[in-house]
Amino acid sequence: MIGMKFHQAGKLIIIVSLVTILLTSLFYVLFLAHLWWVNVIFFAIMLVLGILIVRFFRVPTRVINKVDDGVLSPADGTIVYVGNAFEHEYFKDERLKISIFMSINNVHVNSYPVSGEITYMAYHPGKYAVAKLPKSSVDNEHNTIVVRNDDIEVLFRQIAGFVARRIISYPEVGDRVEQGEEVGMIKFGSRVDVFLPKNAIVNVSKGDKVVSKKTVLAYF
Repeated sequence: MIGMKFHQAGKLIIIVSLVTILLTSLFYVLFLAHLWWVNVIFFAIMLVLGILIVRFFRVPTRVINKVDDGVLSPADGTIVYVGNAFEHEYFKDERLKISIFMSINNVHVNSYPVSGEITYMAYHPGKYAVAKLPKSSVDNEHNTIVVRNDDIEVLFRQIAGFVARRIISYPEVGDRVEQGEEVGMIKFGSRVDVFLPKNAIVNVSKGDKVVSKKTVLAYF
């Protein structure tokens, strides 16, 4: 059954934003109302802005596509990179890297790609360059999480983008987590990188659209 709710991290932002839009619209009507077509453009902009803010914090109800021998996408978005890359923070060696770019239109709640125990987590403040750029994985504000599943460790990194200004993440080292369970979210446009063993069998290609909790990125 498909449902929809709104993330708790966005409730205050939604209320403040909608009140601000309402007050701005009231001020416009009382003091700045102009030609009819100008009024139409103004209220259309206010309506679209309100819808975008509310829509951004949506959390759809999904049935998790559990795969014990595979990795689920931790985010909604578009695959922007698939290939080998050096992981500088934890593994310090070359891994298979899959990068997912999340536009402002995507659901921004993230989920665990595999079940297991969290063996590493570190938050890093940083810049806010465009999240599509490869250097954003290192230079931008990001949060790195490693989950051990039996003898395999999967690293995924939440990366803030040009618009994003805050990463929300709930886990702590030692926590036992389940595949598809919510890990947190990145506010307003971002990227998630997933680092896997080089012998993983990739199930996606650059340009593919992926869905959190549903799309299988790779198999072990």
